This record gives sequence, C-alpha cells and structure tokens, in this order.
Amino acid sequence: MERDKHKELWRTVKFVLFSISAGAIEMGTFALMYNALHITYWISYLVALILSVLWNFTINRRFTFKSTANVPTAMLKVFGYYCVFTPISTIGGNFLESALGWNGNWVTVINMVLNLVTEYLFDRYVVYRNSMDTNDLAENTDSVKE
Repeated sequence: MERDKHKELWRTVKFVLFSISAGAIEMGTFALMYNALHITYWISYLVALILSVLWNFTINRRFTFKSTANVPTAMLKVFGYYCVFTPISTIGGNFLESALGWNGNWVTVINMVLNLVTEYLFDRYVVYRNSMDTNDLAENTDSVKE
C-alpha cells in the first residue's frame, strides 16, 4: 500500500516535471509568435499548444505512465481530450485577452495550469488506466526492486 502511494506520488512529480518542459516549449513558441512576430493571440496559442501536446504525449507515455498502449489509440484519446480543452481554452483565452484586456502571456499561463491538472487526470484515469507500468522501463524497475 505504501509502495503504491510512493509510486503514484513519483508518477505525479514526473508528470509535472515533464509538463514543465512542455510548458517551456509552449511559452517559447507563444512568446516568439505573439510577442516577437505579433501574430494574433489565438493562432499563437494554438500552434504553441499543439507543439507542447506532441512533446508531452511522447515523453509522458514513455517515462511517466510507462505504457505499451497502442499509440494511435492513446493518441486518439488524447485528441478527444483536446477536442474539448482546445476550443474552451482558445476561445476563452482570446476573450480574456481581446475583450477584457488581460495580458495574453498570463492568460496562457492560466490555461497551462488548467491543462496540467485536467490532462494528468485524463491520462491517468482514461488514456493509460489499464496499461500503466507495462513497458520495458517498468519491467526493469520492478525487477530491480524485487
């Protein structure tokens, strides 16, 4: 029981750390497009989000969830999540930035925090629910502890 708690805590920490790297990709892309190139908010946000998602999916599938789940199936589930999250965050973020005058950089940070929490829960309980700790990394880790 204690081992499972430790394992889940470590999984959450890894997800957050890898998501920070995805966040760096997202903020760097967003800053370049929005601040340097002066591309409209929603286009800058959308491109940055897509690049971040691709990185985050790849790294977390392998190292956080240690999953052998079918890549197209797992990606389709994540795509489904983003079919909900993306319009809400893009339209909502654009409204906050353009209609209410909020700083676009802060709106993006807020969206990133919401994305971190909701995507972890979705990945943990939907995408990888039945395939966590099934790849070669998990097998090697488990055999070392036994």
